[in-house]
Amino acid sequence: MTERKKLVAGNWKMNGLRADGLALAGELGRRMGSADASDKPRCAMLVCPPATLLASVAAMLAGSGIALGGQDCHPAPKGAFTGDLSAEMLADAGCSHVILGHSERRHGHGESDALVREKVAAARRAGLVPVVCVGETLEQRQAGAAWATVDAQLAASLPERAAEAGELIVAYEPVWAIGSGLAASLEDIAEMHAALRARLGAAVRILYGGSVNPGNAAAILALADVDGALVGGASLDAQAFWSIARSCP
Repeated sequence: MTERKKLVAGNWKMNGLRADGLALAGELGRRMGSADASDKPRCAMLVCPPATLLASVAAMLAGSGIALGGQDCHPAPKGAFTGDLSAEMLADAGCSHVILGHSERRHGHGESDALVREKVAAARRAGLVPVVCVGETLEQRQAGAAWATVDAQLAASLPERAAEAGELIVAYEPVWAIGSGLAASLEDIAEMHAALRARLGAAVRILYGGSVNPGNAAAILALADVDGALVGGASLDAQAFWSIARSCP
């Protein structure tokens, strides 16, 4: 079986002025540098700050082993796209990853699966690892269409043979659990991740996201096909984020 190191990623979303971001990144870097081997998380760690903080956080985390990611990118490498950032710009700022297709982009900004697919291709062009988000709404789950929804998103959001062509991370985030304080049951998570594993193969890391916190992280991260977590609100607190990372088995 392919070895998949677990990953705990923090999506800071639209939070943090410069002082806040540097303080948070500095504390995470300090913990990583000062902890002895037995106290360090057994997983990889990734933080995805707002674009205004990328360069500063990259400098703060240099040498810590904590990776840096963007929260979105434009499909084109450059051009007349006011307000957008290319994948190449993210890489130039120090990023190794980029979150794509988050439900807040799909539903709040009307992003289609086809657009997400173009962005995944752009990320790979720039040498970034795409973290592709998929997930169903509460209405879709209640209608018994959770897997059909997620499977359709995958089919239309990933370039052909994407799971075989290089590094790829998929994050399953039930839309109704994001920022709501609700989390899917362990049984629901296990069932969806098993279906995703069958669909994606052994090499792709599959994260769970949706109100992951220090109280529920250990049980979620212990599930067989859960390769880590995409953490929202709890990633803005260094102690909470560190605790989640240290929950990795």
